[in-house]
Amino acid sequence: MSPRHPSTDRYGADVLAADPHPRRPAHREEPAVRGLVVEDVETGWVGAVVRVEKSGGVHVVVLEDARGRTRTFPLGPGFWIDGQPVRLVAPRGPAAPAAPTRTASGSVAVPGAAARTARASRILVEGRHDAELVERVWGDDLRVEGVVVEMLDGVDDLAAAVRSFGPRPGRRVGVLVDHLVPGSKESRIVAAVGADPHVLVVGHPFVDVWQAVRPQRLGWERWPVIPRGTSWKHGVLAELGWPHATQADVAHGWKRILGTVRNYADLEPALLGRVEELVDFVTADAADR
Repeated sequence: MSPRHPSTDRYGADVLAADPHPRRPAHREEPAVRGLVVEDVETGWVGAVVRVEKSGGVHVVVLEDARGRTRTFPLGPGFWIDGQPVRLVAPRGPAAPAAPTRTASGSVAVPGAAARTARASRILVEGRHDAELVERVWGDDLRVEGVVVEMLDGVDDLAAAVRSFGPRPGRRVGVLVDHLVPGSKESRIVAAVGADPHVLVVGHPFVDVWQAVRPQRLGWERWPVIPRGTSWKHGVLAELGWPHATQADVAHGWKRILGTVRNYADLEPALLGRVEELVDFVTADAADR
């Protein structure tokens, strides 16, 4: 597992060049808002702020690391953000947070925009986890555009599913396929769909959509290699040290992984580009009319 420390070298490389009486760095005040990622200097613990509370009459901050573990620290100095010293303070007042200017996908936000009436065109994905990840990052954009994402429950009979949808002018269908690489079963399934100007099938190279989440969000440099004969999802959860014996464990594990995704920056480009391509395709359906 890769180190969970900022990359900045806080000590410098040449001790002989250092001022023998250096000034203590100034601590700027930083409100401990939920989601802020900080490092405790003394222990090296890195985590996101979960909450601020009073314990024994003292204000403390609870930090959660990438594995879901929590620790409590006193508010005040002794923290770093991006290699800079900060003094954590309790968030001020009940003021409402400023409206975001960008959606999770990086698009310009449209505050107060009502969801558009659903288009006839659709995006189809393999299963629930794919749909939940797309919703997590592109949900705001899709509601504004009136695009509905539907689950296929697998792509073994993709050609039949596409025919059943009935693509035509003004009714496009875009499909996202897992593990679409040369020579794979999925590549043969996609080839059977055939060419249609109202159908776009794209895919990412990952064994499962879980791998589209950057492994650093889980404290890894890269996703682990799971031995053949072992269920990939169960193997990943075992590597994380999370419960993995049942489907309920898998569902809960996915929720924890999904919870680490804040926006598009937490996903791999190989998925980002494909979803953006599908959104552009199905929202251009007016040109078919």
